[in-house]
Amino acid sequence: MCGRYSLFAAREDLLVRFGLVDFEEFEWVERYNIAPSQNVPAIVRTEAGNKIGMLKWGLVPSWATDPKIGYKMINARAETVNQKPSFKKLLRRRRCVIPADGFYEWKKEGTKKLPYRFQLNSKEPFAFAGLWDRWEQNGLIIHSCTIVTTEANSLVKDVHDRMPVILTKESEKKWLDRSIEDENDLKNLLVPFPAEEMQSYSVSPLVNSPKNDVKEIVHSI
Repeated sequence: MCGRYSLFAAREDLLVRFGLVDFEEFEWVERYNIAPSQNVPAIVRTEAGNKIGMLKWGLVPSWATDPKIGYKMINARAETVNQKPSFKKLLRRRRCVIPADGFYEWKKEGTKKLPYRFQLNSKEPFAFAGLWDRWEQNGLIIHSCTIVTTEANSLVKDVHDRMPVILTKESEKKWLDRSIEDENDLKNLLVPFPAEEMQSYSVSPLVNSPKNDVKEIVHSI
């Protein structure tokens, strides 16, 4: 699964890396411990180009009767994303990417769970594959998202059996291309990122609490 990640890359790096338009209107804040139920940056393709905005992490499907369902839908499994009613239509029509520069997983060692951080060797920002939806009821509107996960690559597998789908730059372009609606073509993009292009290290247990959103979390211990 993916339950915690970071994004503290410089504003200029995000602008260039994702080819963003209207970025000057986006209020950017460095984050070291992003958690479910929080509003997170997400990118969609528009006619003008790639646009960034905020979505609530935890998908609330348009047909849901209770928005609290979002707490259970922070992730969507790549293997069944074209089968589940919550995700099937979104796969074809409402795809997004969620920028990050690292994510965390916990390894069981005896009675303890030790946190590890995963990032690219280059340490540059990357994109999670995401889906989004719009929910409205009694005048309340929620725009929300979920992060797609897949089986872990050999690096992550030592800590957890699942990992978020990190898109290559080429697959990222296809994922955001709204003209592509073929489910098989889209599912072929949802594969584990090459382990040899990633690195990991243990981090402070400060990350265990989403209340701790400080730079010290990303330091190796």
